[in-house]
Amino acid sequence: MSPLVHQVGELFLRAVPVAVLVLLFYFLMRSLFFGPLLKVMAERDARTQGAQKAAEAAQAAAIEKERQYQEAFKQAHAKVYGEQETGRKKVMDERTAILKEARSKADAEVNAAKERVAAEFAGAKKEIESTAAQLAAEIARRVLQTPTAPGTPGREAR
Repeated sequence: MSPLVHQVGELFLRAVPVAVLVLLFYFLMRSLFFGPLLKVMAERDARTQGAQKAAEAAQAAAIEKERQYQEAFKQAHAKVYGEQETGRKKVMDERTAILKEARSKADAEVNAAKERVAAEFAGAKKEIESTAAQLAAEIARRVLQTPTAPGTPGREAR
């Protein structure tokens, strides 16, 4: 054989223990280091996915709670507005009743004042009519009276 083949054969014989050591080291590392490391990484991925699912579930629950809160808030607002409207209507009804009562009192007072004025007018008219004759006679007497000169007794005209 040629020296070259012989050298290659020797090289392979020296490489066999190194290859066996590399293979042995590979299997040891795989079982002692990479196996537990892969297991831990798989567990971490499972926990991460579980946490993500839990976060999504919590977010969905929070959205539902917010929706319920908004609905309750709307109902509370509607209730408050309803109570305010009821109170406002009650106050407006009371105000209307008070105004109606005040108007009726004012109308009664105006009617009483009109009656009083009419009665006073009728009384004054009767008084004027009754004293008209006396006043006419008094006016006629004074008009018909002759003026007197100073120092002479007064005379009446006939």
